[in-house]
Amino acid sequence: MQITIRNLGLQYYETTWQAMQQFTLDRTEETIDEIWIVEHFPVYTLGINGKPEHLLDAGAIPVIHSDRGGQITYHGPGQLVVYTLLDIKRLKIGVRQLVTILEQAMISTLAGYGITAFARADAPGVYVDGRKIGSLGIRIKKNCCYHGLSFNNQMDLSPFDSINTCGYPGLEVTQLADLGITVNNSELAIPVIQAITTAIQK
Repeated sequence: MQITIRNLGLQYYETTWQAMQQFTLDRTEETIDEIWIVEHFPVYTLGINGKPEHLLDAGAIPVIHSDRGGQITYHGPGQLVVYTLLDIKRLKIGVRQLVTILEQAMISTLAGYGITAFARADAPGVYVDGRKIGSLGIRIKKNCCYHGLSFNNQMDLSPFDSINTCGYPGLEVTQLADLGITVNNSELAIPVIQAITTAIQK
């Protein structure tokens, strides 16, 4: 099975989101699946059912109402974002299974760095010592998915203080840099994408 991997570098959220929508709209049954690696300029994004009250103080950071699932989160430079543009019908993967694949990709990557992480059934994402390190949100159209995961690596976490992250008041966040791991996003993406591609090709 073929998957095209694209490393897009630092991009504006809205531009990348529109490109994902267009890719999904234009794709056919023969279109090769893609995975996009990206970082975003600072932005708050609200999921499709996101509640505005979870945005406490946007300050100068733009707020975008996205079409992914989930509540509010923050993206900024130094955070690894991996977008999965997959034909889940062709892959015979359900939505719950896809969420698990994305969570496990981050958990196994962290394990490779000697860090124990876990997923929570009540609050999707990945946690280390009760702090959130990885988030996810997906959208399904035409039996295909887009959006994906965000993985806190080496970034300014302070904008998370101005939101109820993922809709949970008081939820703290962490990142690899604060756990003693120094790795650039391109390196970090390798085990994450390897875990995703291995899981979807089983």
